[in-house]
Amino acid sequence: MHFEGTQTINAPIEKVWTFLMDPRQVGPCMPGFQSVEVIDDKNFKARVGVGVGLVKATFTMDMAMVDLDPPNRATVKAHGVAPASAVDMTSTMNLSDAGGATSLRWSADVTVSGTLASLGARLMQSTAQKMTGQFFRCLQEKLEAEPAPSGS
Repeated sequence: MHFEGTQTINAPIEKVWTFLMDPRQVGPCMPGFQSVEVIDDKNFKARVGVGVGLVKATFTMDMAMVDLDPPNRATVKAHGVAPASAVDMTSTMNLSDAGGATSLRWSADVTVSGTLASLGARLMQSTAQKMTGQFFRCLQEKLEAEPAPSGS
């Protein structure tokens, strides 16, 4: 499956880049997020629960940030396994300054195999689109929030 889109985030490009490069910050925006373990500055593991219709699975994802061009471009490659299912994903983000805001152009290629793919195939596209929408709403909420006032 191939997905792509463009989001405008009302935050400076450096702030968006820093947030997206920190798995501890961006992880909780992933629908079904359970945990993240940072291996080093480019590799991490995440546990994510996914449900497609009545089929539910928890994936352990090995994720690597590759092809980094701060603060303009990043690619994330991921491989995840769950009982009787697997997922492979390559996602690319291109950031550009949009007059104080950030334009985030993204694409993702996702391959799901096993039980989740065979039983949830009809619903997979709409489920993925719904999850993508939830992710970007969370991202915008976190990045566009006003900083807390400092103590007096």
